[in-house]
Amino acid sequence: MASSRGDKGLRIGTRGSPLALAQAHEVRDRLLAAHPELRPDAIKIVVIRTTGDKVQNRTLAEIGGKGLFTKEIEDSLTDGEIDIAVHSMKDVPTVLPRGLVIDCLLPREDPRDALFAREGTSLATLPAGCILGTASLRRAAQVKALRPDLSVVPLRGNVGTRLRKLAEGEVGATLLAVAGLKRLGRLDEATAILSTEEMLPAVGQGAIGVERREDDEAMAALLAPINHPETAARVAAERACLAVLDGSCRTPIAALAELEPGGSSLRLRALIAQPDGIAVHRDERCGPVSAAAAIGRAAGEALRSVGGPGFFRSTP
Repeated sequence: MASSRGDKGLRIGTRGSPLALAQAHEVRDRLLAAHPELRPDAIKIVVIRTTGDKVQNRTLAEIGGKGLFTKEIEDSLTDGEIDIAVHSMKDVPTVLPRGLVIDCLLPREDPRDALFAREGTSLATLPAGCILGTASLRRAAQVKALRPDLSVVPLRGNVGTRLRKLAEGEVGATLLAVAGLKRLGRLDEATAILSTEEMLPAVGQGAIGVERREDDEAMAALLAPINHPETAARVAAERACLAVLDGSCRTPIAALAELEPGGSSLRLRALIAQPDGIAVHRDERCGPVSAAAAIGRAAGEALRSVGGPGFFRSTP
């Protein structure tokens, strides 16, 4: 497969974390399986360091929140230095740079969150005053709503770093995405897997998206066989909801779309919250899969109406 850069082959851009590399290799393996004519040695994984990787001593909300794990990769894609970019969809802003599209999503992994704790076997049984570390406003707000007696502190770093800090006693508990743990082969280390009723996931959590240049029709044809329509519909509903609510990157937002039995209808649950967990507003609705984005927009509008403009302005 020749790229737009002559004989350089197919170049896949990704972050350098173990999880990001695992995701890029999954895309590579699926492309090879779908296209036997592709040569493994013609596919190169290009590691690109992003702002989110460089700045580890501040929370994501403090340094901008949006696009921190995608901007530099998308710049390389726009400039033709890579042919496609692989992202965790939970990291992707709802508005993509001009000329780029994501119309290929791999089958979604388990979107739930997992608890790791030095004491206790569930979120409910963590000791009072336990220090729970997380960089996620979404997780922090839901934890505070359920357990206001816990102390929630910022905790950055990849999976290995956060689990090391837990083992060293810097925190007493932390939360990580089940999807990433499964891809890294570390799910068996978790204390418990939280239900989505207890902890609603981030928009797009567990889904891998492949971004390309909009005018690259050859790449669109190459990616089409590995796109998973069910995942695409679910993520479309969640991201449409987020797009309505995303007035502030400092607002805790969660959403999960699931296909109902039979596969023709979709159920979406979403929430917005104050960072302190005191106010949490939820919405749930169903509709045809073909109207996934419309369902998401309706949920977003309903939550914005319930929360009101003051809700978003008061978010620090």
